[in-house]
Amino acid sequence: MTKFGYFLSSEEHGPKDLVRQAKRAERAGFEALWISDHYHPWVGEQGQSSFVWSVIGAITQVSSLPITTAVTCPTVRIHPAIIAQAAATAAVLSEGRFRLGVGTGEALNEHIVDSRWPPLAERLDMLEEAVGLMRDLWTGKLVTHRGEHYEVDTARLYTLPTDPPPVFVSGFGPRAVELAGRIGDGYICTSPSAELVTMFRESGGAGKIAQGGLKACFAHSEDKARETVHRIWPNEGIQGEASQLLPLPRHFEQLAEMVTEEAATAGKPCGPDPEVHAAALREYVDAGFDEVYVNQIGAEQEEFFEFYADKVFPLVR
Repeated sequence: MTKFGYFLSSEEHGPKDLVRQAKRAERAGFEALWISDHYHPWVGEQGQSSFVWSVIGAITQVSSLPITTAVTCPTVRIHPAIIAQAAATAAVLSEGRFRLGVGTGEALNEHIVDSRWPPLAERLDMLEEAVGLMRDLWTGKLVTHRGEHYEVDTARLYTLPTDPPPVFVSGFGPRAVELAGRIGDGYICTSPSAELVTMFRESGGAGKIAQGGLKACFAHSEDKARETVHRIWPNEGIQGEASQLLPLPRHFEQLAEMVTEEAATAGKPCGPDPEVHAAALREYVDAGFDEVYVNQIGAEQEEFFEFYADKVFPLVR
């Protein structure tokens, strides 16, 4: 049976609010958590971007839900040896409920330490090497690594969980999805695409968990909800490779001036009709996702949790 989780937005909410939302999500009946890992928000209106590992540590102490980063880029901004240590500690604190979601990242977050942004093929190679290196470190053995992209000299992790954290790989194109199926313990996607899920399964992902995620906006009118999405997340309407290539929030703001409300809200359930929200969740269920995560855009978090607990979940469970 499909599980439904809540997607914590590090770009839109401060760390204390994220911890409160994690607690509230569990009380509302959500079964798991996603949390985004960013250095910058997409646009200034979102206004936040806390250090995700500190927030995860706090969440593990107030919630019993599994938590997955959606997603961490372990290749440029932070060396994979450091991500391996962070993920191992998160797994210990959560008593094995932590899952490391990884992807090839965006220049928006990664360029801060290296202005050269590698092409996708190179980033995929970097990600594959990084995942292998992290798994070596999770054995607890002394590791020396001389790879194509990374070097590690006599490193050993001492604080380790009983089992290494599962690695879930994000993918939206054929090469990334193939990599997810081949090296991932699970798959992450933000499109209700049965084709991508099938590709993941056929690339080695048979029997592995596929996680899908979407954004939504509950408000007391559909018009208000759509306005909120367009104001806070206009970047959702930006198509193509821009989300991987642009380095600063102001660049997304400039492109977003051309994004219509219709484009920003496409595919997102908006307003107070529970069937609209349930239908959006069912798209992911029907596409074959095992877990579906939803993020509420805007300040009406408490109202959203009540709405899903009382009106949406009875329609989809």
